[in-house]
Amino acid sequence: MPRLDDHFWSCSCAQGARLRGHPTSCVRAGGLAAKVGEMLSSSVSGPSVLAARGAPVTDPARRARGPGVGDDGGGSGHTTSWHHHLLQRSLVLFSVGVVLALVLNLLQVQRNVTLFPEEVIATIFSSAWWVPPCCGTAAAVVGLLYPCIDSHLGEPHKFKREWASVMRCVAVFVGINHASAKLDFANNIQLSLTLAALSLGLWWTFDRSRSGLGLGITVAFLATLITQLLVYNGVYQYTSPDFLYIRSWLPCIFFSGGVTVGNIGRQLAMGVPEKPHSD
Repeated sequence: MPRLDDHFWSCSCAQGARLRGHPTSCVRAGGLAAKVGEMLSSSVSGPSVLAARGAPVTDPARRARGPGVGDDGGGSGHTTSWHHHLLQRSLVLFSVGVVLALVLNLLQVQRNVTLFPEEVIATIFSSAWWVPPCCGTAAAVVGLLYPCIDSHLGEPHKFKREWASVMRCVAVFVGINHASAKLDFANNIQLSLTLAALSLGLWWTFDRSRSGLGLGITVAFLATLITQLLVYNGVYQYTSPDFLYIRSWLPCIFFSGGVTVGNIGRQLAMGVPEKPHSD
């Protein structure tokens, strides 16, 4: 009867003989172990190893969003919507400028404050044909500038942002322009100081922003300069000029008009998507 240790020795020797008889099995087992280790190391190292080997790297977050989301298709749609809103706001502001020009210039002409040559006066509007489109274009530019500058300064205007306040601002502006044609003072300096106080009161009541004040002063300066050039070239004239070729209170009208149109532009810009960035 064989002993137990002889059985163990015979088994181990038989297994060793079998392994020595099949060397390819050991090689295959070693190659499989090496491949498994390589796969584990690649999964730990992440996408950088795959990119180094030329394999495509897929962003899981982008794959979850699906195709077309956040790509050029969505950006182009956002850009189209922004341009559509911009065109609508421009048309509304242009129409507001035309209406205000017709109404306010009619008051000035009826009171003989502004004198146009007889050959350019329209029988219906009592004004030169070029005044409404020029005022409409200026209103569109100013109305679009106000929310744009607010956005660039990072200080969105939030003071009295409702249409009721905007309508009151328009009414006060029309009243200031009406006062410039109707009120009689001893001299133009007193009238100018009164209108200047009313214009600053309009800004303080309906705006109170530094950007609104700065843009209002800029609009008043540029509009006064252009008016001086027009009167100098004989396009039209003012009665009793006391500030070079115009009335001294005219910059106050331009200032209050800029603030009024700016408030309309800000209100129209509410809820409009932001302009898409190129990056």
